[in-house]
Formats: sequence, structure tokens, C-alpha cells
Amino acid sequence: MTASKDDLHLAILDAAPHVRRFAFSLCRDAAEADDLVQTTIERVLSKGVPEGTDMKRWMFRLCRNLWIDGLRARSVRTEALPDLSLAATESSSAETEAADRMMLSRTEAAMQAMPAAYRDVLALVAVGGSSYKEASDILEVPVGTVMSRLARARAMLADATGYAA
Repeated sequence: MTASKDDLHLAILDAAPHVRRFAFSLCRDAAEADDLVQTTIERVLSKGVPEGTDMKRWMFRLCRNLWIDGLRARSVRTEALPDLSLAATESSSAETEAADRMMLSRTEAAMQAMPAAYRDVLALVAVGGSSYKEASDILEVPVGTVMSRLARARAMLADATGYAA
């Protein structure tokens, strides 16, 4: 294995957890997200990465495009809800656990109801931890558009979940 292949593999390993979270936010299903990440990694390994391209950004873009291609391939999109059950801890009460489950349910419903443009920005920045610039590059929109969509997405989420200021 050459040094460049080692570097490629290390870069993929570094980016994979971030891409996994992003894929889960798109698919809302752990198994489907895992499949999407695997397909993304396979594509990177088979096609390579354009010279001078940041691996994480490239994988985000591939992941998003593969997901969109999958949606287009299906005539009817099946909504698969992820298992968002919270792990019970000894210190959490049943009341707290129930309130947490309700909040997660409201948050998930609010994100599903959002237009895709807002949901993508929220998923990249809030869930995936991307910077505004990275999200801008991935979505191929200006940074100002990312900031605007993110502000609107957060406002929509706050209104829908009852945490509006």
C-alpha cells in the first residue's frame, strides 16, 4: 500500500463519523444511514477524490448526492422513523424520560416538516458540526444563504417544539 492510499484511508476514517451523523439526519434510519455511508466510502475508494479537495467536504457532498439519487430512484419515499428511544439511566426518573421522549418526538416531527433546504443546513451545521463555510461548499450556496437558512430553520424548530423565545 502506498503512502497516498494510507493517507486516503486515514482521511476516510477521520471523516466517516461526521458523514454518518449527516447520513442519519438525512435518512432518519440507522440501517439506511449505514448503507449510505458505506456507498459513499465505496465511491471515494473507487473514484478517488479530486486534487486539492477536502475529504470531509467531498464525502458530505457525495453522501448528499447519493441520498438524493436514491430518493429520485424511488417513486414513493418510505418514511422510516429511527429508534429514538433514550437509554434509561438509574438516575433518570420516568417523568424525565417521558418528557425527553416527547421533546425528541416534537423535534423530529419539526425537522421532518421543514423544507429540505432548511433541514439540510440544520443537519450539516447543528448535527454534523460543519462550519458555515463548509456547509456553503457542500450545498453549493453562498455563506449568507447558509446563515439565513440556519436562522430560519432554528426559528422553525423553536416554534414547533415550544421553545420559541
